[in-house]
Amino acid sequence: MLPYATIEDAAAALGRNLTFAETLWYNYSANKSDYFLYCHNILFLFLVFSVAPLPFVVIESLRSDSFDKYKIQPKVRLSFSEMVRCYKDVMRMFFLVVGPLQLVSFPSVQMVGIRTGLPLPSGWEILAQLVVYFMVEDYTNYWIHRFLHCKWGYEKIHRVHHEYTAPIGFAAPYAHWAEILILGIPSFLGPAMAPGHMITFWLWIALRQIEAIDTHSGFSFCRYDFPWGFTKYIPFYGGADYHDYHHYVGEQSHSNFASVFTYCDFLYGTDKGYRYQKKLLRKMQEELRGSGEQNGGSYQNLKSE
Repeated sequence: MLPYATIEDAAAALGRNLTFAETLWYNYSANKSDYFLYCHNILFLFLVFSVAPLPFVVIESLRSDSFDKYKIQPKVRLSFSEMVRCYKDVMRMFFLVVGPLQLVSFPSVQMVGIRTGLPLPSGWEILAQLVVYFMVEDYTNYWIHRFLHCKWGYEKIHRVHHEYTAPIGFAAPYAHWAEILILGIPSFLGPAMAPGHMITFWLWIALRQIEAIDTHSGFSFCRYDFPWGFTKYIPFYGGADYHDYHHYVGEQSHSNFASVFTYCDFLYGTDKGYRYQKKLLRKMQEELRGSGEQNGGSYQNLKSE
C-alpha cells in the first residue's frame, strides 16, 4: 500500500511529476496491500501454465507436414486426451503445492526487501535484474538438477518429471511435489540477492515459467525446433532441442542439466554426449547429401546420353 493520499502527495515526495507508468501504478496499487499485490503471482502462474502451451495443442492436433518437418522427435505423438491428462495433473499440483507455497512465502519477500512503492524502476534496471536472476537461477538449478539425477534423487523424486521422454509445454511444471519445493530455491535466490520492485518480481516469475515451457516444447511452445525462433539469437541459450536430449536419454542422462543456458554444461563437461550426437548427425546428413548429389549427377549423365 502506497503511503500517499493523493497523486499530488506522491509527486511532492518524488520531487517531480509522476510518469505515465507511475500514474497507472499509483491508481492501481494505492489502496492495495503488499500481500495482495504479491499474490498476483498466483494468477500469472495460472495463466502462463494454462495459456502459453496452447499453440502446441493446436499444432500437434493439426499434424501438418509443414510443421512436422521441424519436429524434434517425429515418431512421438500425443493424443488430445494425453495432453488434457497432463494439464489436469499440472493443475492439481498447482492448487495443492504451487498456490499454497505462494500464499505462505510472502514473509520471505518482505525480508529480502522487494518493494511496491514509487518510483518505478527504469527499463534498464529491470533488464539488468532479470539477467542476474536468470544467471543465478541457471547456475544453482544446474547443481540441484545434477543431484536429482543421482540414484536416490531420481528414483524418489525426479523420475516423475521424466515420465515424458519427449516433453510438451504442459509438462514443464509436471514434477514431484518435493521437486517443485526444491527448485523454488534457485528461483527465489536471484531476487533475494538483488531485490527490486514487485513489477520486476512479477516479470521474473512469469518469464521463468515461459522459458521452462519453451525449453520443454520449443519455440512458440511446441515440441518443434523452428529455424526462425527468436530464442536462437540469445547467447548460450539451450532451448528445446538441447533439453530434449536430456529427456530422451532419461534416467541414465548425465548431460544437459542446465535449465536455461549452456555454459555450465560446457564448463563442467556435461554436454559431451549431446555434442557427440550432434556431430554424428551432421556427419550423417553430409553423407546423405553427398550421396544424393552423386545419384543426381548420374541421373543427369544418363539423361544426356
